[in-house]
Amino acid sequence: MRSLSYVRPSNIGEAIEAFAVAGEGARYIAGGTTLYDLMKLGVERPAHLIDIASLEGSDRIDTSGEVLFFGAGALMADVAENEVVRRDYPVLAESLSKAASQQLRNMATVGGNLLQRTRCPYFRNGAIGAYPCNKRAPGSGCAAIGGLDRGQAVLGISDACTAVSPGDWPVALTAMDAWIELHGPDGARSIPIAEFYLLPGETPHREFSIVAGEIVTGISVPKTEAGRRSTYLKVRDRESYAFALASAAVALAMEGDRVRQAHIAIGGVATRPWRSHEAEAVLSGRAIDRQSALAAGRAAFANAQAGAHNAFKIEVGARTLADAIMTAGGKTQ
Repeated sequence: MRSLSYVRPSNIGEAIEAFAVAGEGARYIAGGTTLYDLMKLGVERPAHLIDIASLEGSDRIDTSGEVLFFGAGALMADVAENEVVRRDYPVLAESLSKAASQQLRNMATVGGNLLQRTRCPYFRNGAIGAYPCNKRAPGSGCAAIGGLDRGQAVLGISDACTAVSPGDWPVALTAMDAWIELHGPDGARSIPIAEFYLLPGETPHREFSIVAGEIVTGISVPKTEAGRRSTYLKVRDRESYAFALASAAVALAMEGDRVRQAHIAIGGVATRPWRSHEAEAVLSGRAIDRQSALAAGRAAFANAQAGAHNAFKIEVGARTLADAIMTAGGKTQ
């Protein structure tokens, strides 16, 4: 048996200090819906668990100021069911409600969800050494390249990794220009979500731009009129409890019947939550109809690179985005 220590600090300072004392092998844990899963698979083998689920004030939800603020310890279910979020920012509520079963949403935190790791089968099931995976063991190779790649990414891939970023909530936050609040040994900082996730490049084991000992403590979303005209659409192999083959988060600010500003991000198809400025540019100044929506969808995938078995994702992704644009624009499919 492997020994495992466990502590439950009451505030951020104590948590960061506990991490520093524990040293190598320390992991923060909140809801545990991802980490425990990876521990069972042997992908994660922590020696020290630091439980931050009950940090003072970590579950705060504040919709009264100039931004929406979600403490990292807020439960997915609580944010999804918040009245203001549901009414004024449906893209956020829908991304959470479609992300998992109700039981998981009652346990998982919105901060922990940001750090969810890929569902690539070679990453998750290769811990016994059966398959090489650069994300799990840097330099070992990528079995998905040239292997069974139906679920792999078509955007943001590299010669070292094609694993999909699996989240729904991060895609919606990317579309809405969220900022991530972090606390660590060197103090507090806040970064745009676009800088939080890293492309695989030659270092796919580095997925997030956080440093050792840092804790995600909050998420801020700028308030915008586009929130009211927003949606999150997710296409998957089965209707519930499945990860996206393709997804789209869309929010539109309109001037009459034309798009003044579009916020668009796509998921299930890329190595990180993928902001599509190309699709946004196509929609700018145009009326929403099926032709403009499909044009935006095609633009989002203009630089896609398909593998042996996932070329269908390009068409599915483009049509998923087009459908989301039509929905956000209040148009009949």
